[in-house]
Amino acid sequence: MDAAEQPTLRALLGRRDLGLRLVSTESALSPGALDRPLRWVHSSDLADPTPFLAEDLALLTTGTQFDADADLAVYVGRLSDRGVLGLGFGTDVHRAGIPDDLITQCARHGIPLFEVPYRTPFIAVARAHSEAIAAQAYARRSWALDTQRALALAALRPRGLDATLAELGRRLGAWVGMYDTAGILQTSHPRTELPASSLAALGARATEVLARGLEAGQSLTIDEQTFMLFTVGRGGQLRGVIALAVDALDPEARTVVTSVIAMAGLALEQSDQLARSRRRLHSQLLRSLLDDDPSLARRVLGSMPPAPVVVAVAADAPAGPLIDWWERRRSEHGTPGFLAESPEGVVLCISMTDEALLDEVAMRFGIRIGASGSESYDAFSRAHAQALAALRQQTDAGVAHYTDTVGSSILSALATDEARLVAESRLAPLRDHDARSGTELERSLRVWLEHDATAEPAATALGVHRHTLRSRIAQAGSILGTDLSTFPARAELWTLLQTARD
Repeated sequence: MDAAEQPTLRALLGRRDLGLRLVSTESALSPGALDRPLRWVHSSDLADPTPFLAEDLALLTTGTQFDADADLAVYVGRLSDRGVLGLGFGTDVHRAGIPDDLITQCARHGIPLFEVPYRTPFIAVARAHSEAIAAQAYARRSWALDTQRALALAALRPRGLDATLAELGRRLGAWVGMYDTAGILQTSHPRTELPASSLAALGARATEVLARGLEAGQSLTIDEQTFMLFTVGRGGQLRGVIALAVDALDPEARTVVTSVIAMAGLALEQSDQLARSRRRLHSQLLRSLLDDDPSLARRVLGSMPPAPVVVAVAADAPAGPLIDWWERRRSEHGTPGFLAESPEGVVLCISMTDEALLDEVAMRFGIRIGASGSESYDAFSRAHAQALAALRQQTDAGVAHYTDTVGSSILSALATDEARLVAESRLAPLRDHDARSGTELERSLRVWLEHDATAEPAATALGVHRHTLRSRIAQAGSILGTDLSTFPARAELWTLLQTARD
């Protein structure tokens, strides 16, 4: 609401029927002195009326208390300390004109002084102001009712929550935004009004409010802009924070905001229920895709990411936030994708052209992702197996691509826990002998095989004579019960050495 629409001293001075005249020089007053909300108009000719006054009112007087010894500096100073917003002097009742000293003291204390002509009774001024207060209250109630209707209609539109928040921002004439439980801005109106630093600070405060489980409204100032924060949801099940770029809300506006919070909570609850149903459906569709049959998924979903596709598995991923983030990405950028929860993690199926998004997902959520090579839907199960194989090779947050894993060594793909157990069991006699005798048969075998089973360079690398090395190889073969003169035996030994833990 604009200041001119509020019951203010300027509004009273603008009433032609009252004939009030501003005596003070407006340019000498503090900015907005005439536009502050005026709570009431009171009249008194007491020498010290301040014990009977409230703040933010205008006082009317005829000056009968101002005798020759009256100290107008003390009188006006008391009014200023009490928070009086204006002083009206009724002329020609007990004296002609306004005392010069009163004009001087009002100017000194910054209190607007105005003249009330003889023809205008004080009751008329008070009644005019009370009518303005009543008109304001009626206008605000009408505004609230009209806004409630507009918000109800907005809630029925597609993406009803976004439409409702946009309507709220327009009605309040202020920026409005909503943060989710992770402190991420879901929607805002207008979208580009606030700088990124303010949005980040708001997100951090929203996360703090949700972590503490606070339901009451919070107020904070960022870059000289005041915001009010309101939580959405019940205690213990808070679902987000609505932020408003406003200094304060009157009762009508607060009622409107409260209704929006209730609507947002209901919308998010319904959205969560739909999301849970959608996730169960996608998990069922994943089973048919793993049978290399995309027909059911296409019939149910209408479309799938265009082939060739990359299948990825995200381990330890927060399924809800990850799927929500991808849905926002799809709605804002049109990025196609299929996501489903599985025992191994969240399975993502995306077009090969969007494969770079996997790095963004891994970085944003700090998770491990295994990604397949590009495949058709007829080979979906193979792509899924590739993603799982790549995932097993990834120990830190990031994306492991199956093509890179295969390119490094096929032995790494065979290094399962079961294979390591077999390798350690086969090498146990050799390691026990080295431990008892202080020999280095295992190291000698490794260096010998690294030098293509050639004695001369291997012996040089070990710092021993080639005959010593040959003796060690023969002794190791005897302990292992293996004829190391054949290539299959050497290949198996190399696999054992690569697979077993040192």
